Amino acid sequence: MVGVAASCDWVRRRVAAGCDGVRQRVAAALLVVASLAALLSLAPFAVMAAGSLDALSSKDAAGGMRAAISQGIDKAIAQLGAPNGFLDNPKYTIPLPSAMEKADRALRMIGLSGDADQLKVAMNHAAEMAVADAKPVFKQAAQKMTVADAKGILTGGETSATEYFRKATTEQLTARFKPIVAKQTEKLKLRALYDQYAGKAAQVGLISAEDANLNDYVTARALDGLFGEIAEEERAIRKDPMGQASSLIKKVFSTL
Repeated sequence: MVGVAASCDWVRRRVAAGCDGVRQRVAAALLVVASLAALLSLAPFAVMAAGSLDALSSKDAAGGMRAAISQGIDKAIAQLGAPNGFLDNPKYTIPLPSAMEKADRALRMIGLSGDADQLKVAMNHAAEMAVADAKPVFKQAAQKMTVADAKGILTGGETSATEYFRKATTEQLTARFKPIVAKQTEKLKLRALYDQYAGKAAQVGLISAEDANLNDYVTARALDGLFGEIAEEERAIRKDPMGQASSLIKKVFSTL
């Protein structure tokens, strides 16, 4: 009887072990099936996401990009082109050129501190007036932008539109800004003094050639401020396309 009981126990253990193995294999198979089902259920959405940009019409792509860059330009000009737009914005306030900052103590010692302060104010006012006159150049560049350009910019980096327009407009903007800047600084006696001494400093490599001419310096800083502000708006649009007022911007940038 003892032998029979032991045999029965052995059989039960073997059967139980076999059942456990079957259950493990079934569970593993079910896990594989579930994983495949999940992947297959996501596949159509992946295809839709990949194809959404391709499905975007050329008209919408170009129109959405123009709308976005126009929004960025309008906001940048409204902020920086307003009275004290540069002076009241620490991020873009134009400081005295490095060569003049180093000489600031000496200027104050000989009674020219007021001239230095006046120059800084004049530089920033010149920049705001120049920026306020920038819109026609951007409008012309936007009209020349091709559909291929628009789609390339759309899928580029977070400031690809800003970089495209900076490359396309810097030459024209520089030519447009310089006379405005010159008109504002030519009345200051310190400008001629600066150009005289900064020019000599540039010849021996103490300052950059750009900083050797006050009008060139102010024009370059005005452009930096303008495109810096446009870039900030582009980042905001790409980060939150659905939060934009324009339905076309929402449609185009939400495909990314």
